[in-house]
Amino acid sequence: MATAAPHAAPHAAPTTAPHTRPLPANPGLAINGGTPVSAAAVPFMQTALAQADIDAAVAVLKSGMLRAWKKCEELETRMAQMSSARHAMTCANGTCALQLAYEPLFERGDDVLVPAWTYIATVSMVVARGGNPIFVDALPDTMQIDMADAARKITPRTRAIAATHLYGCPVDIDAVQALAAKHNLKVVYDAAQAHLATYKNKGIGAFGDAVTYSFYATKNLATGEGGMITCNDDALARQIKLLRSHGETDKYLHEQVGYNYRMNDITGAIGCSRLDRLEAETKKRQDAAARYDKILSSIPGFTTPKTTPGATSAYHLYIARIDPTKFLCTRDQFCDALKAEGVPTAVHYPRPLTRQPAFSQFVKDGGASCPIAEKLCHQVFALPMHHGLTDEHFKTVEAALRKVADAYRA
Repeated sequence: MATAAPHAAPHAAPTTAPHTRPLPANPGLAINGGTPVSAAAVPFMQTALAQADIDAAVAVLKSGMLRAWKKCEELETRMAQMSSARHAMTCANGTCALQLAYEPLFERGDDVLVPAWTYIATVSMVVARGGNPIFVDALPDTMQIDMADAARKITPRTRAIAATHLYGCPVDIDAVQALAAKHNLKVVYDAAQAHLATYKNKGIGAFGDAVTYSFYATKNLATGEGGMITCNDDALARQIKLLRSHGETDKYLHEQVGYNYRMNDITGAIGCSRLDRLEAETKKRQDAAARYDKILSSIPGFTTPKTTPGATSAYHLYIARIDPTKFLCTRDQFCDALKAEGVPTAVHYPRPLTRQPAFSQFVKDGGASCPIAEKLCHQVFALPMHHGLTDEHFKTVEAALRKVADAYRA
């Protein structure tokens, strides 16, 4: 699932009801004038460059070779190895990565199974290609695409599956590949949030026809902008490379029409530098998720994120769910109170894609065929998640969660 922009600003209110409920008076809450758990907010994300990243970019600037060259090639080689893929191709951003993957794999007019619960780019590039998105509901536990629902929604024109490894957690790849094999479908995995995630001890680049990544500024591997496509088919890799750069096979010789979707070596250098730390930072995210699991499991009214069996999540986001029947407030009111206590949150996402105006022509039932996605948009919220979280940060988060939960308990 490629994202060229943050999914939601901490804390963004949803655009679908319910918005508010009458709240009980509780002067102890900071939102009502009480003393906050922490005067300083817990950082929601950590995006600052290290000195090594800056030095890497400056070295390219000094070289004068700013176009895609050695650093982009290095990033491609290393990411291919680390994700268990044969080929890797850098590009301008994650949305371009999706477009480059989709164009060779299906035709205009084809039906493509897509998640109703994901960032818009996964589906908008299907529409841009001329495909017809067929929205598939989410699983209630992992929040990943529900392949049983996908099987029910196969049509005679279905030619592909676009599945997002959402929040850093791989989908049930075995189920995706089984459905694809049964119906001769192409598969593109959107891994914009899932750098270094694994499935059954393999990198996620080992699976599907193509895998796409985003290197946007908030991603686990962040270069500001940038993207990548991996695949394991020589002919497809050649086709993607042609599309990426004007269909050019030699200087001023163009085999086909293509685009200018190349990365540059400044971006590539930052990516290579940050890749040096990515394994260690991913481990810190996984450790942070385990701490959050323990905290939330001890507070009634919350559900922790579940991981697909056989998968290892990279935890781009830590997405909790609130049970609105357990509290006298909505999810948004709860998050507003958390923010006042020093814990920012974000909503990923405030509405399912079946309720996006851009896709109204493809949705005939108002989203009724994706009921889990309809529920998730009122329940999910993201807690701060990055490699720089400290013991003090976790103490603040836990204290704020308990304070607000106790104040609004039904």
